[in-house]
Amino acid sequence: MRTEAAQRVELVFSLFDANGNGVIDSDDFDLMTNRVLEAAVASDGDAKAAIRAAFRRYWTTLATELDANGDGVITVDEFRPFVLDPERFGSTIAEFAEALAALGDPDKDGLIERPLFVSLMTAIGFEEPNIHALFDAFGPDAEDRITVATWASGIEDYYAPDMAGIPGDQLVAARAV
Repeated sequence: MRTEAAQRVELVFSLFDANGNGVIDSDDFDLMTNRVLEAAVASDGDAKAAIRAAFRRYWTTLATELDANGDGVITVDEFRPFVLDPERFGSTIAEFAEALAALGDPDKDGLIERPLFVSLMTAIGFEEPNIHALFDAFGPDAEDRITVATWASGIEDYYAPDMAGIPGDQLVAARAV
């Protein structure tokens, strides 16, 4: 696994541990889902249902694949070696990427404006300076928008163990606040 991917794994674990108790459990996913839905006020019911289902599937996949001792929680040691395995998580990540990117496009014009992107990413737990750096790395148009496809692809790349130098690396770079 590339160093960049290992850094992404550590960040993802800290974000998924939404309640900060040192492990990931289903309550963390409920908390994160609710925060994201609160940020998606303009999205329709279908988009909200899709992200709720994607978060639920994400938790179910993690619990099934990584909860080695069956205690209902995932430790960082259980999480690290396996979460970036495309064979185990590829379809789950693709569903999540599609649902999150669609949530960022409530008017369904295929474009995501920076303010909503920032709101959704902040709700997940990313730091705002890094969110802006990521958005910039995606190459927004003159009206400060990116495409839904660009964001969805960027999410999938973020979880690829062999990827480096990708826009998603902006999320782990230290930024001045």
